[in-house]
Amino acid sequence: MSGENPFQPEHFAREDDARDDEFYSIPRLVAHIDDAAIAALSRYYARVLPPGGHVLDLMSSCISHLPDAPALDSVTGLGMNKIELDANKRLGERVVHDLNRDPRLPFSGARFDACLIAVSVQYLTHPIEVFAEIGRVLKPGAPCIVSFSNRCFWTKAVAIWRALDDEGHMKLVDLYFRATDLFEEPLCDDLSPSPGRTDPLFAVTARRRAVS
Repeated sequence: MSGENPFQPEHFAREDDARDDEFYSIPRLVAHIDDAAIAALSRYYARVLPPGGHVLDLMSSCISHLPDAPALDSVTGLGMNKIELDANKRLGERVVHDLNRDPRLPFSGARFDACLIAVSVQYLTHPIEVFAEIGRVLKPGAPCIVSFSNRCFWTKAVAIWRALDDEGHMKLVDLYFRATDLFEEPLCDDLSPSPGRTDPLFAVTARRRAVS
């Protein structure tokens, strides 16, 4: 199914379809997964992120879950709430932007060495367009790491996400990557630190295909 878009508009309907900038106007200075899951995600980032890289933290908030090593040259955060972004000390550049209103990323092509979407992918109403934009702003070979748990703002999650289980969520994100035809084979990982006792955690990672 690589390069094909198998989705219909109803797949991305939401129970609360009010403007997202209104919903996210109230800052939420909290972690959206527990400490064990945060530590697991940080360890995964440490294995995958390139040292000295320029990283895009997409749909960012007050926490980026980044490890202390490898050292990164820069982290750019794009999110919905300025107060949350300002509270995130790992960010060197902060951009307030609503991807559901405009999926285009306000960055030049091949700018970043990695992209992160942490516990937020379930809210995208135009995911194929956003993932295509991620492919545009990533350098060849750069990874995009999409992580998620089973927690979310239910009324803002899209219908297809609400209908699926954890395995289904991994397959869905895999399809998002494949539909752009811009990424290498996605890898799905269960990073759950202690199943049944802590928040589950999953990651789907794909690298930008080399430009032929």
